[in-house]
Amino acid sequence: MSELDPRPVRFGIVGAGSIAHRFARSLAHVRGAVLAGVWARRAQACAAFCAEHGGTPAASLDALLASGVDAIYVATLNDSHAQYALAAIAAGKAVLCEKPAMINAAQLDAVLRAARDARVLFMEAMKPPFYPLYRKLRAHLADDPIGEIRLVRAGCASSTVPDDHPVYRFEQAGGALLDIGIYEMFLAVDWLGAALDVQTFGRVGATGVDVFASVNSRHARGGVAQLFCGLDVHGRGDALLAAALGHVTIHENWWDPARATIRYADGRVVELDEPFDGGGLNYETEHFCALLRAGEIESPVMTHDHSRRMIAMTDAARAALGVRYPME
Repeated sequence: MSELDPRPVRFGIVGAGSIAHRFARSLAHVRGAVLAGVWARRAQACAAFCAEHGGTPAASLDALLASGVDAIYVATLNDSHAQYALAAIAAGKAVLCEKPAMINAAQLDAVLRAARDARVLFMEAMKPPFYPLYRKLRAHLADDPIGEIRLVRAGCASSTVPDDHPVYRFEQAGGALLDIGIYEMFLAVDWLGAALDVQTFGRVGATGVDVFASVNSRHARGGVAQLFCGLDVHGRGDALLAAALGHVTIHENWWDPARATIRYADGRVVELDEPFDGGGLNYETEHFCALLRAGEIESPVMTHDHSRRMIAMTDAARAALGVRYPME
């Protein structure tokens, strides 16, 4: 495709679960993008999905990849992200892959290598940096800075997740770190750079996945992160960015950011309020479509190195807790 190509970007979705539904609803708010096809392992769920959102149900993954779609959104459980991403890349399709992009650094490196060799766009669908509030916050701090960020504190824990939720499935790479913690890892890496040291305490549940993790990390730009994620306690989901001249609170839920408060050391207080629309996934999708039309193979916002640094943190945290999945 090219920037002058008037055709809409035709998306195929792999998977028909909750995040696929949210993506389809958000896609309706993306100008110049359409849902063209869907494939899921359960044919009945796939047909019902298309009846609700549009698109054509595909009889197989190969059929979806051969159907003329321009890009694939991988919306399956964590354990199959690499499999479907590699298949799409081999077919020459751009890939927007739901977080976590892969379950570990080795898988991620293999997929990124394949995408690079094929000159195919690959991006992890990490939504926060594309929200209007997050972009406005970055612009504000560039014009009226609080100094170099030295502390990132963020976390979220929910004890109300049903027992049959996939997040508890060890064989499908569940657990709090990959499901919730990957957001906190993003925030730490985005403001502090790569982690140099990662210290983790936590708990492993009855199914073998991590149900709570408290992570302290030291980063390349001289800052420290204090992060937590969990499934057996209930905790709020705001975030703190602190520097010498002030601090920022991104109010809950910070990963769907709509409000932030900046408190300067000189006493000034600035409130930022930027509601989002379309469910939120539309912003990352708009960015992805622009990259595809421009012939890019990597996002300058959600870079491949950013994904590498995030998954390196979850790898280190899982290793400290002794969580190793069957497919590793």
